[in-house]
Amino acid sequence: MTEAATRYHVTLSLDGRPVMDGWWGRDDTAGSQFRRIVGKYKRGGARIVLTDTETGDRLDA
Repeated sequence: MTEAATRYHVTLSLDGRPVMDGWWGRDDTAGSQFRRIVGKYKRGGARIVLTDTETGDRLDA
């Protein structure tokens, strides 16, 4: 993958254990995937974070 294709990183942890990572190059794609993951895994013990790896900013959690 190119650096541009890995700019946006989503992580999912369940009960403190990492279970999924995703990387996207476009913010709109990363945002829609983030919302899909939230919809699927929203429950107690889930932590879902979207980060811009270029700037280091946490965009959503």
